[in-house]
Amino acid sequence: KLMCQGKEALEANLAEFQKTPKDQQTATIKDTIRDMKIVQEMYARGIEFMPIDIYRADAQRFQIFDGKIMPSFGSLPGMGAKAAQQLQEAASQGTFTSKEDIRNRGKVSKTILDDMEELGLLKGLPETNQYDFFSLLQ
Repeated sequence: KLMCQGKEALEANLAEFQKTPKDQQTATIKDTIRDMKIVQEMYARGIEFMPIDIYRADAQRFQIFDGKIMPSFGSLPGMGAKAAQQLQEAASQGTFTSKEDIRNRGKVSKTILDDMEELGLLKGLPETNQYDFFSLLQ
């Protein structure tokens, strides 16, 4: 989630995490700081990341497209291996028509769907497959 927002966003987030006193850092915070330092090194070496594409992303493997690294579905917070695999399989079966469709076919939780929305992975998708009759009349 933090690696695809660019070097500046990564630096700002890392600085925020590092403000937490060491004796108050949870294992999750320590792991996140470690990962962000790795990504920071990658940015310093000219390696770039791209946002996850819901139709091309792999469940567990990071991939390279156009010289940039695309994270896997499994890299999303709270996305387990089984859920990542289900989402990849659902995406391979055709275009999603709505966020509701992703939840139903991909078996994605609301929390993960909200994270995907925040990351801009669901651009242009309506909430449901239902049409509002009154909006069609306008």
